[in-house]
Amino acid sequence: TAIAITEQPVSVSVPVGYSLVLRCRAQGSTSLQYQWFCQHQSDCRLIPGATNQDLPITAEQTQLYTCRVNDLHRNAVFSNWVKVEVHQCVARGLPPRLWQGEPVIVLNPSEQRVEVGQPLQLHCAAMGVPAPSYQWYRNGNLLEQHKRKKLWITHAKVSDSGTYLCCASNSHGEHWSHAVDVHIGGGEVILPPAEHLQLFNLVFVLATGKIALLVGNNRYQHHPNLLAPVRDVFELSHLLEHLGFQVVSLLD
Repeated sequence: TAIAITEQPVSVSVPVGYSLVLRCRAQGSTSLQYQWFCQHQSDCRLIPGATNQDLPITAEQTQLYTCRVNDLHRNAVFSNWVKVEVHQCVARGLPPRLWQGEPVIVLNPSEQRVEVGQPLQLHCAAMGVPAPSYQWYRNGNLLEQHKRKKLWITHAKVSDSGTYLCCASNSHGEHWSHAVDVHIGGGEVILPPAEHLQLFNLVFVLATGKIALLVGNNRYQHHPNLLAPVRDVFELSHLLEHLGFQVVSLLD
């Protein structure tokens, strides 16, 4: 009869120094033997003496764990790999003194200002036993594709602007991150040097005067060209100058 694991260990997210127990249970036709392994980065090793169904751990660094179960017929199966995520820097007062494993946010996302087409990253992290799952929201609407602690949008669009927050949840409850504003915008409008200097002088030096901005558009993509926008701008410029306006004229 094949060995069947009846209780898999579960991933956890805990502060450094926290004590916990990973559990593995299995059934087979003969007596079973257990052996735990851990992996940190690329180094996988057997844990000496870890031959019980339960593995006590004092969390010191983030590691992966698995348990091998074998019977007297040399059959063997491995449990799922689970992650013990260790938070080295946790704010004072976290977790609460009577913490039962409910989610506790330890890293909130921060406000972002991103240019259109640039990557958008938001981060959230929570402690929890078992490890929390994550769900992001924008403007109160669930973002179906974003279920990790890190929200990543490769090429941000204006429509990605809004107020974001993340919900961390496990079997003990849920905890919400702070809500943060994300602004997605285009770059500055680059004017030709002469016009740029003209606008600079008007805005910063003559801000208390009368200013007229005239824009003559002639080349439309989805509209017939107008008859005389260039002439109109020229004539209006002279008229407004006679009325005491400082005039900025732009074409197309």
